[in-house]
Amino acid sequence: MTPDRHALLVIDVQNDFCPGGALGVDGGDEIVAGINDRMKDAGSVILTQDWHPADHRSFASAHEKAQPFDVTEMPYGQQVLWPDHCVQGSHGAEFHPDLATDRGHLVIRKGFDPAIDSYSAFFENDRMTPTGLHGYLQTRGIRALTLVGLATDFCVNFSAVDAAKLGYGVTVELSLCRAIDLDGSYERALSDMKDAGVTLT
Repeated sequence: MTPDRHALLVIDVQNDFCPGGALGVDGGDEIVAGINDRMKDAGSVILTQDWHPADHRSFASAHEKAQPFDVTEMPYGQQVLWPDHCVQGSHGAEFHPDLATDRGHLVIRKGFDPAIDSYSAFFENDRMTPTGLHGYLQTRGIRALTLVGLATDFCVNFSAVDAAKLGYGVTVELSLCRAIDLDGSYERALSDMKDAGVTLT
């Protein structure tokens, strides 16, 4: 695959997903230097950014008596209720300060609809509303994607599976990802990605 047909998709390397953040992932900051190195060789670099309004319905604080990591039913299905995180314009929503964002060609912001969460870089959690990323990749003629970032078992997983379903060749570099691992979510994510035809390295 020629470089101009391949893109590196960097998922949600933001302060709130790194240690000390509102939804910090263990070791989330350890992958930044490696991702920066990977960017140097990528034909295209696309960054995703969780970008929630303060009253987002995926926040436990938006539901009476709910606790973070409870699961509730939304119109589009089951939804984990998260601690408030990546609120638009906040420090937590900013990219990790060491991430080489100047190498990015596109930033996809997701989760800005207050009623629908968005794990995938391609679709909101209703599985129908597109983010626009697929159209961008099609226009650019990009057919292969390598995914890195946070978190393996949620936004990386959903993005990788959707990309494979859309017909892209998809690789996830697990050494440049970290997981939340909520009640076995990491192993389920690995299985889901393998079943979708994603290459895990």
